[in-house]
Amino acid sequence: MIVTRFAPSPTGRLHLGHAASALFAFNKAREAGGTFLLRIEDIDPLRCKSEYIEGIYEDLHWLGLNWPEPVRFQSRHLDDYKRALAALEAKGLLYPCFCTRKEIVEESARAGRAPHEGEDAVVYPGTCRSLSLDARAELAHIRMPVWRLDMEKAVRITGQLFWRDELAGQDVEAKPERFGDIVLARKEVLTSYHLSVTVDDALQGVTLVTRGEDLRGVTDIHRLLQALLDLPVPRYAHHPLLYDGAGKKFSKRDQSVTLASLRQQGGLARDFATIAFFPNEGMK
Repeated sequence: MIVTRFAPSPTGRLHLGHAASALFAFNKAREAGGTFLLRIEDIDPLRCKSEYIEGIYEDLHWLGLNWPEPVRFQSRHLDDYKRALAALEAKGLLYPCFCTRKEIVEESARAGRAPHEGEDAVVYPGTCRSLSLDARAELAHIRMPVWRLDMEKAVRITGQLFWRDELAGQDVEAKPERFGDIVLARKEVLTSYHLSVTVDDALQGVTLVTRGEDLRGVTDIHRLLQALLDLPVPRYAHHPLLYDGAGKKFSKRDQSVTLASLRQQGGLARDFATIAFFPNEGMK
């Protein structure tokens, strides 16, 4: 059975791009007689707001979507991520990093490294990877670290990996090493997007991950974590993104295209749930 999910962060009101993504996942599940899940990715304690959670429910119900209860809130399952981190630490794959973003950029510039798609503006140069235990203890008195994955060790353990591109109908070789030593746990909360989403998809039995084409690259990271944590491997469908008239991707910062504002202007749900998003993927 196909299980899909829509997993917004409650950091603002949903916009047209969110509507398209949610409808894409919902229809993929419905067409196969499967299940569509809603998950609230609220691990950011500074930006996530309860009023936005209510807005997510309101907007999705307006689009005609429904999902089984209870909804999974990431903030209520931090122990799941701690267990995953402990498993990676037991394999010697984690290390504390005390570098600031400014220091990372400066060190990469000195080394002649170009900016790279990933969690940071540049690939982390591995500055803290070889710190001694004494050096780590000394720095811990000054700064709270983030925890990074030792990518070189990780890919050596897993070997060659692939993930299934459902829309293209082919297997894609994962190359997570191009992202360098990614952050898996942050100072504010001991997890990260990459870790949480991988663990959640496995625990919720998601079999088809649907999301925007802009997240296609990080699928390589998630495939690596699945292998390291011995988790099931879903298939992936990365849908096209929506852009405004100026060719810019829709953003939460643009209040004019939120579903709430469009609804207030008299818009109808069916207007935003048809081929204007994806041909043949709207509500039927």
